[in-house]
Amino acid sequence: MPPRKRKASTTAMAATPNTPPDKKVKATGTTGQTGIRAKLTGLTSAMTSLTSTSLVSRAKTSKSSGKSHQSKPAGFYQSSSGNGSPSPTEKNLNKLFDQYRDNPKEAPDTIGIEGAQRYLTDIKVELDELAHLAICDLLQCPSIGEFERDGFISGWRSASAGSKQYDATANQAQYVDTVRKKLSADPDYFKQVYRNSFKLAKPEGQKSVPMDSAIDFWNMFFRSGKGGIEWNTASTKWLDLWCEFYESRNKRPVNKDLWNMVGELVMKTKEPEGESLSWWTEDGAWPMAVDDFVAYVKDKRKADGDTMDTS
Repeated sequence: MPPRKRKASTTAMAATPNTPPDKKVKATGTTGQTGIRAKLTGLTSAMTSLTSTSLVSRAKTSKSSGKSHQSKPAGFYQSSSGNGSPSPTEKNLNKLFDQYRDNPKEAPDTIGIEGAQRYLTDIKVELDELAHLAICDLLQCPSIGEFERDGFISGWRSASAGSKQYDATANQAQYVDTVRKKLSADPDYFKQVYRNSFKLAKPEGQKSVPMDSAIDFWNMFFRSGKGGIEWNTASTKWLDLWCEFYESRNKRPVNKDLWNMVGELVMKTKEPEGESLSWWTEDGAWPMAVDDFVAYVKDKRKADGDTMDTS
């Protein structure tokens, strides 16, 4: 049976209209990759206590240890006021950043794995909670377990407002509490963090996220236990179905288009009439994996004697 043609235009849910549907590519293994825990575990006894979590057990390639680090020239981090000198907040942030550097001589503008673990502990962030990824997004982390000076300073500067300055770990921990609440209350913010986490989930130098790593991240984002949202409706456990389908039928790495559209699928199925799948059409702009998933759910419902209208 020839593949279905896709619409040139998008549906209301398709946020990336010019991105081609996910291509059927050969799955790749995850040997040698080191997920969130593997990047940060083994450094202190506190990290080993995280062994029960699923997300941080998955693989993600570490940044090369041979990466070149060059210190920024004096005056690089200047006040946005234009007076040529760093503001008190910027000075405090620079001093704070310096406290967590792993190798000040070789990498003066980088916080590495050990420093990242200490810093996250000090601002009361657990490695396997969604707020961790939100902070990585705010501070423009190049990878999990690594902070760079420019992203660190510009991120906390952007979070500051009026007299409230986040230039010490105590008030940054307070901001993390705000982030946790925002993730559960603001769908647009949740969507932003989810989409931007693609670069953290994929191995360096690759264009896709390995299947098992993607499943771990989906379990983090779409279960409420660690700050995510529940992808369930009245009679359908969507996340379980999606993971079951992906592991048994699709078995492919997840490209950026599919990653983004899974987030759209979650929101679509949670709409008042979303559970019935009546919104889906064969010539819609969804990636092929989503089309196949809809067919999978319909077949499963028929086999289980489900009378819900999915036409």
